[in-house]
Amino acid sequence: MHPQLTFARFYLPNLVPHAEKAIYVDDDVIVQDDILELYNTPLKPGHAAAFSDDCDSTTNKVAVRGAGNQYNYIGFLDYKKETIRKLAMKANTCSFNPGVFVANLTEWKLQNITKQLEKWMTLNVAEELYSRTLAGSITTPPLLIVFYKQHSSIDPLWNVRHLDTNASFSIKGSNAGKRYSPQFVKAAKLLHWNGHFKPWGRTASYAEVWEKWYVPDPTGKFSLIRRHPEAYEAK
Repeated sequence: MHPQLTFARFYLPNLVPHAEKAIYVDDDVIVQDDILELYNTPLKPGHAAAFSDDCDSTTNKVAVRGAGNQYNYIGFLDYKKETIRKLAMKANTCSFNPGVFVANLTEWKLQNITKQLEKWMTLNVAEELYSRTLAGSITTPPLLIVFYKQHSSIDPLWNVRHLDTNASFSIKGSNAGKRYSPQFVKAAKLLHWNGHFKPWGRTASYAEVWEKWYVPDPTGKFSLIRRHPEAYEAK
């Protein structure tokens, strides 16, 4: 996804002005079930969005290379900064993944969520509030701040992530390249290749699942390239 498009999620009411509810999904996902189920996720009164927590049973605690443990708030925010400390947000609070979420746009507009997110983006430019080891999108920290303990939860199977493990690990005889069993991946409602290694590249695990839905370029100018085809063949 183009860096500027990652901010589109901040402006959902502007993108779908007449909708009362909306789903946001990143472009590195595959939906394997009826997305109406996700749309019908119940949101608690006063909550403008529902996310999948990083401490849920499906997404275990994960160490991101170069970024430490990015499953809690301290992995995304610089707690040495006074502005962050004044928020009184516990550093070990479980973070959530904003690559897939359901939004109540009526609440979003009532709470002026967009303006709140813009505020924290502006403050970060002035004060560098985000963690210096941040590996993920810079859109995550402001969402974590604005929705701190003010969001509902989606079924973890609707955002099964960490599929972007470098598949070359599997070639070296390690299980690190395959985080989930083929049976679990097949049963997942939504697969999310968040992170650096993408299924359209040469190194992501579970690339065979992505390719099942791959639509070839009709012009014939572009095609998938695999350096190690044996690394992603279905087991």
